[in-house]
Amino acid sequence: MSTGTPSVLVVEDEAAQLEVLTYNLEAEGFEVTKTDNGDDAMVLVDEAQPDIILLDWMLPGISGIEICRRLKANNRTRNVPVIMLSARSEEVDKVRGLETGADDYMVKPYSVVELMARVRTQLRRTRPGAIGERLEYGDIVLDAETHRVTRKGDAIKLGPTEFRLLSTFMEKPGRVWSREQLLDRVWGRDIYVDTRTVDVHIGRLRKALCSQGGDDPLRTVRGAGYALG
Repeated sequence: MSTGTPSVLVVEDEAAQLEVLTYNLEAEGFEVTKTDNGDDAMVLVDEAQPDIILLDWMLPGISGIEICRRLKANNRTRNVPVIMLSARSEEVDKVRGLETGADDYMVKPYSVVELMARVRTQLRRTRPGAIGERLEYGDIVLDAETHRVTRKGDAIKLGPTEFRLLSTFMEKPGRVWSREQLLDRVWGRDIYVDTRTVDVHIGRLRKALCSQGGDDPLRTVRGAGYALG
């Protein structure tokens, strides 16, 4: 897994369509997990929550509309963006899909270029740092495209891991991240790293952020993890 890369779950039972989507998403730099049925989709989401889901309406087993309903009813997955893909072009179907909780709805056949743009639009809302957006928190500015961080205008030197940690925190200020969640997001789900390694890198990040003076913006939440602000 390429750490820091946005992850996409594609749920589509048309083999040709599934391959087209996978090819284009990977070409755009996304990490893709795919399945052709609803039952496996629920398992995959439970095992490793993706950053965004492309979900076909008509599926073997659990339908896409039911999957969407379950995801949006679950506090753990309700904020994962879902783009519904469907051959149903009637306005009533689109309204039903959106009312079920889908964040966007595209009618087949659709433009792959437009779909990629909509994927980025959703990720801009939920994971801006992962797609090259500039992030700001107080006097800290992180430019994901140039890989530079400044505080009060002064450059802050960060290693790759510290940069990804800070990006994760700045995408969701105030959110408390457990060590396990940070390992998944920053190091990758397929890599075994001791949770104490997180503490070491948090320490390095704190030292770097405070190197030019200023308060420590990171907060340790006893028994829970870390947060920015």
